[in-house]
Amino acid sequence: MTLNPAHCPLCGQANRCAMEIERVTGQKQNACWCTGASFSAELLARVPAASQHQACICAECAASGAESDALSSETTPTNAPN
Repeated sequence: MTLNPAHCPLCGQANRCAMEIERVTGQKQNACWCTGASFSAELLARVPAASQHQACICAECAASGAESDALSSETTPTNAPN
């Protein structure tokens, strides 16, 4: 499979990365949505090694990853006895 930096490495859909759009078109873009987003270590760990630092995660995967992380922290006891 050939890596396409305009597609999300998790779902394969267009990631709408403003930085990639600017690189391809040469047209100045506003700041990308991802510059204000948080990506958990768990979500980033799901990106295949060959795609890391090569293609952006899309907003939908970022949102679903954040929801999954929130649910995990809600259901995981923080002070569980050993």
